[in-house]
Amino acid sequence: MGKAAGDVRHKKACVIGAGPNGLSAAIVLAQAGMQVDVFEAEAQAGGAARTMELTLPGFHHDFGSAVHPMAAGSPFFASLPLTDTGLEWIHSPAPLAHPFDDGTAITLERNLDDAEAALGEDGRAWRNLMAPLANHWPEFVQDILRPLLRVPSHPFLLARFAQDAVASATFVAGRRFRNERTRALFAGLAAHSFLNLKQPLSASFGMVLGAAAHAVGWPIPRGGAQAITHALCAHLVQLGGKIFPSSRIVSFDQVQNYQIAMCDVTPRQLLHLSQGKLAPGYRRDMEKFRYGPGIFKVDYALSAPVPWRATECLRAATVHLGGSMAEIVTSEAAMAAGHTAERPFVLLAQPTLFDPSRAPAGKHIAWAYCHVPNDSACNMLERVEAQIERFAPGFRDCILARRTFSPANLEAMDANLVGGDIGGGAADFRQFLFRPTWRQYATSDERIYLCSSSTPPGGGVHGMCGYNAAKLALRRLRR
Repeated sequence: MGKAAGDVRHKKACVIGAGPNGLSAAIVLAQAGMQVDVFEAEAQAGGAARTMELTLPGFHHDFGSAVHPMAAGSPFFASLPLTDTGLEWIHSPAPLAHPFDDGTAITLERNLDDAEAALGEDGRAWRNLMAPLANHWPEFVQDILRPLLRVPSHPFLLARFAQDAVASATFVAGRRFRNERTRALFAGLAAHSFLNLKQPLSASFGMVLGAAAHAVGWPIPRGGAQAITHALCAHLVQLGGKIFPSSRIVSFDQVQNYQIAMCDVTPRQLLHLSQGKLAPGYRRDMEKFRYGPGIFKVDYALSAPVPWRATECLRAATVHLGGSMAEIVTSEAAMAAGHTAERPFVLLAQPTLFDPSRAPAGKHIAWAYCHVPNDSACNMLERVEAQIERFAPGFRDCILARRTFSPANLEAMDANLVGGDIGGGAADFRQFLFRPTWRQYATSDERIYLCSSSTPPGGGVHGMCGYNAAKLALRRLRR
C-alpha cells in the first residue's frame, strides 16, 4: 500500500551544521520518521557548545557557552532523555556572584526566599519582579521561546512580563530597586543582551536570566558544554539519524536529493550556500540582516582557584565583574557606540570549583570575556585581566597558560560567530520581531529552512530555534 497523505516517514532531510539548534532540528525530524543526515564542517560537533584542550593538556575548556540556564530550562531539551545519554547538571551553591570594590559581593541565590533575605531592602521588590516568571517557568518559557508573531498560550503571564521587559534595564532598576548593589546585580544580568542598557528591551534579558536562576538554576554540564552536544548526538543516532563531521557544505547543489534542508547557519552563510538560487527579494532582505557586537575571550589554565577578595564568589560558577551599575552602563554604551571600554564588563566562569574532572588534580580553569564592537581587532587582554585583578588580587600569579580569542579567531573556529557575535545577530527592537526576515524560519525556497540563532528566539543553548523551524517544515511538508 502507498503511504497516506501527509506521511513524512522515509522522506529524507539534511541538516547543515551540528550546533545545538541543528541537532535539535534533526531530532524533531527523526522523531517524525524522516531519514536525517547532519553535515558538520568542523571535526567536532557542537558549534559554540564544544569543550576542548585550548591551553594545556588535561585542561578542558568550553570554546563557547559554559553556563547553561536556558539549556536547563529548555522545554524541548526537557522532553528528551538526555540524562540517559550522559548529560549531568551541576549546580553551584549560588548561580551568580557580583563583587564590589569594598571587598564584598552580592550573590543571586537560587531559592527565592534566600534571595529575598540576601537582598535586604530590595528583597521584596526582587521577588515581585521575578516570582511570577519563576513560579510559572514552564508556561512562561513555552511562550518566550516561540516565535513572537503568534497568539501566546498564556497571555496574562506574558503581559505581566512585558510591563517591564520592553523597557530599558536602567529604567527598571531605577524604578524597582533602592540599593545600588541590587541595581548593579540587575545590570549585570541585563548586559547579557549586548544592548546599551538604556535601550528598550534590555530589561527583558535581566528578567529572563534572573527568573531562570530561581526556576532551574544556572548549571554547568559535568565535563563541559560538549556533554550537551554528546547527549543530543547520541539521542539522534538512537533515532536513526547520521552525523558526518568534517563535511563542509558549500552549495545547496550538494544536498539537492533531500526533501528538506535545515540550515543551522547565519544569513551570511545561507546566501553563500544559495549561490543565487533564492528569490531576489528574499536575498535583499537577508542582506540587510545586522550582526551584533562581538566578544573578546580568554581561557585560563590556573594553578589555584581565582583568589577572590570576597569569598562569596567561591560559591558561584558565574561571576560578573563590573562594579556599579553606572560602570556597567558606561561599558555597554561604549561597546554599542562602536568603541571599546577602558573598564569593560567581564563575565567569568570558574567550573572546576564544582567539576574538578576538567583539570589535573589541584589545578583549575577559568573562562572570561568582555563585549567589543563586531569584528573589533582591539586586544582587550590587559583590560580583562585588570578587571579580574581588581576583585581578585594575585590572579596573574595563578596563571599557568592562557589563550586569547579575538572576534576573528572565534569566527575562524565557528563560522556562525560572525565578527565574534555569539548571539546570532543584533537583538535590538528593530530586529526583534522579524528575525531575520518576516519569514523567520522559512526561505523563498519551500524546501530550505533556517534554524540557527539568527531566528526566534535567538541566542542561547536551548535548541528552540531548531525545534521551531523543524516543526514548521514538517507541517508544510505534510500539506
